[in-house]
Amino acid sequence: MVLFDGECNLCNGAVTFIIRRDPDAQFKFAPLQSDTGRMLLSSASLPADIQDTIVLIEHGQSFTKSTAALRIAKRLNRLWPLFYVFIIVPKPIRNMIYHWIARYRYAWFGRKESCMLMTPELRQRFIE
Repeated sequence: MVLFDGECNLCNGAVTFIIRRDPDAQFKFAPLQSDTGRMLLSSASLPADIQDTIVLIEHGQSFTKSTAALRIAKRLNRLWPLFYVFIIVPKPIRNMIYHWIARYRYAWFGRKESCMLMTPELRQRFIE
């Protein structure tokens, strides 16, 4: 399960990126702002108001920020799993870069005012 900021254009773009590189539909998605997102955050002992990170819930464990992004990349097709090698970079350094991007994501990429249009097949991958 991938939880993302549903108002962020960068985050929505990341979801589209993941979907296109996940032909086996391993990942399901929910906006952090949704009831499901808040429930999953609570069950993962994460703050309900968290908005500046992507969250991966995998096998009962939750991962955030750069660790979530790298663990997602590890499960994508083509060469994307190679990016998992960056997991050896100390987490504070990885997350410093992640925080810098997260801080400016609205200024650089903007905010969404409406949800993307989805096909019925794609809709099945989203949980509200």
